[in-house]
Amino acid sequence: MDILEIEEKETLSREAAADRLRAIADSLERHNGLRLQRGAVTVDLRVADEVEFELEIDVESSDSSIEIEISWA
Repeated sequence: MDILEIEEKETLSREAAADRLRAIADSLERHNGLRLQRGAVTVDLRVADEVEFELEIDVESSDSSIEIEISWA
């Protein structure tokens, strides 16, 4: 059973997307987790010391995508 699920999709410049990824990486490295603020809701997420990292790259004729998933128990 999910306690919380947040899914976002928005259009950003490539540079802004890179900035967002850097902020997530910095938070994982420095604070061992993430703090998410969406409106009036703040969620502090502790990330385990060992994680499963999944990288998926799809290249198609009309569009392409990169998906990054980090999970832990």
